[in-house]
Amino acid sequence: MTQKRFRGDKLTRRLLQNILESTSIAVGLASNTHFVKYVLHSSCEAKKAVGPFNRFSLSRDMGIDLGTANTLVYVSGKGIVLQEPSVVAIDRDNRVPLAVGEDAKKMLGRTPGNVTALRPLRDGVIADFDTAELMLKHFIRRVNEGSALMPPRIVIGIPSGVTGVERRAVMEAAAQAGARDVYLIDEPVAAAIGAGLPVAEPTGNMVIDIGGGTTEVAVLSLQGTVLSESVRVAGDELSESIAQYMKKVHNLVIGERTAEEIKIQIGSAYPTTEDDLIMEVRGLHLLSGLPRTVTVKDGEIRESMSEPLSVIVEAVKRTLERTPPELAADIIDRGIMLAGGGALLRGLDTLISHETGIVVHVAADPLSCVVLGTGRVLENFKQLERVFSGRSRGL
Repeated sequence: MTQKRFRGDKLTRRLLQNILESTSIAVGLASNTHFVKYVLHSSCEAKKAVGPFNRFSLSRDMGIDLGTANTLVYVSGKGIVLQEPSVVAIDRDNRVPLAVGEDAKKMLGRTPGNVTALRPLRDGVIADFDTAELMLKHFIRRVNEGSALMPPRIVIGIPSGVTGVERRAVMEAAAQAGARDVYLIDEPVAAAIGAGLPVAEPTGNMVIDIGGGTTEVAVLSLQGTVLSESVRVAGDELSESIAQYMKKVHNLVIGERTAEEIKIQIGSAYPTTEDDLIMEVRGLHLLSGLPRTVTVKDGEIRESMSEPLSVIVEAVKRTLERTPPELAADIIDRGIMLAGGGALLRGLDTLISHETGIVVHVAADPLSCVVLGTGRVLENFKQLERVFSGRSRGL
């Protein structure tokens, strides 16, 4: 085959080059004329053969967990390639992003007057559309590394309780950020798939996804949501309750990051074997107006979080009360799966189990469950196509 015959189709030649570079077997067979003809023919038929999400796609299809606290990105064929805080630092004067992700999170509460570090998502939905678009563009550009020939198809996990307007805002932000097709999947469904629950089988599966802005409680069966409840009480409210407690009891004003550190270090939802933990907390004393250090115990922090935790437990109870009997029997037999960053709070599984009388399991990697679920949908698109709750093509 002469070189002249390859000259007409640049995209096909680029695809052939990528396959030859990435596949060791292909490199060994590159000199075989029949193999080259086969690859050129297959490049035209690949999309029909394996569906819209395939490993030879000219774009890098992505699954995104667009969370209030963190954004995770899964690339088809590669796995999780990005995990960054959902924070953007912006220059107020010319609206130019100065930092995104971890670098921007370090600036929270520490910026000068002309710089703002903010979270574009609140309670699981987009609160600042322009900033969310900037953040998505930045993450997609980082993941693509400038090598994608076409805009990617994107699957995004969203809270199940969002409105139609909020769903359209997510799709539009992703489209403006460079997505070709946008698919939406409810977070509890994605979390269940990511945690390895058999959502395609005719059995009841209950999942609790506690993120930064929302807690999702859902009962799933046959790739669908039988019933669900979404409450806007989650990790952020737990941190806020700690900050309010420190202000009310100790007259100490602390920031968002400090409250989160207290929750991670000594926070718990139920008395555990690690009781009697203490931590020194630094903040601004209200009475003197000067910086002070106080020592707090884990029992105090557990008490301060009791109110938002009770809201989460009540949401679980309400969902169980509405569950059909056959599915309820499956849940009692299989237990409840706990996912999301909130699942890492010590004793939370014990608290929910104590209140409901049902065994609670914590996912192996609770932080990554949603994005792993979007990734498995990408890899098994034909089998799991019915799980999408919204889609927008050709934006």
